[in-house]
Parts: sequence; C-alpha cells; structure tokens
Amino acid sequence: MEFLLATGIGFVTASAIYLMLRGRSFPVVLGLSLFGYAVNVFIFVMGRLWTNAQPILVGEGPVADPLPQALVLTAIVIGFATTGFVIELALRNRHESGSDHVDGHEPGHATGYQPAAGSARNGERS
Repeated sequence: MEFLLATGIGFVTASAIYLMLRGRSFPVVLGLSLFGYAVNVFIFVMGRLWTNAQPILVGEGPVADPLPQALVLTAIVIGFATTGFVIELALRNRHESGSDHVDGHEPGHATGYQPAAGSARNGERS
C-alpha cells in the first residue's frame, strides 16, 4: 500500500511540475493547485490513519496524532485563497499585456504588448 501511495503522490507531483513549466498562465495555476494537493496528501499520509485511537494520551494503547490533519485543513484553506489570488494576477496580466503567456509576449512575435498610440511609456511625457 505504501508503494501505491508513494507512486500516486509522485505522479501528481510530476504532473504539477510539468504544468508549472508550461508557458501559459492557466496551466501554471493548475500546476500550483496540483502541487498543493500532492503536498496535502503527503502530509496526511505521514500522519498515519488510526482507528479507535485516542487523540490525547490517556493511558495505554495507540495514540493518533491530530497535528497532520490540522495542518492539512489549514493548508486547504490557504491554498484556496492563494489560488484565487493567483487567478486574479493571471487575469490582470492578461488584461495589461494582451497575452496569457507567463512572460508577457507570445513566442514567435518580436515584441510583446504594444501600448496604444498616445500613451506614455518608460517615463516619457506625452
């Protein structure tokens, strides 16, 4: 069972890294989300699931560690907020640069975003 879990976490992590190395904003956001999910599952698996175990030391018997579950729940909330923020940044970049490519210009084009004809750029006065 450990091999299956390790392989699954490794596959999701590899997929996340592949998506994060793409040139478009949307695959990068998906890759970051997948990487967060892989880390959450890794933390959860490291905490080991116990059945009929007390969360607090009360005499003899196995004791379940509630810390990994608390960390994963907190990471889910923070990951959701971060994903929303990164999506907003990607949309803002798309609006300002005219491209959804992560560096702001399409491959094969000599230049990126061309400002409108009367706008000032690089500190020039119009």
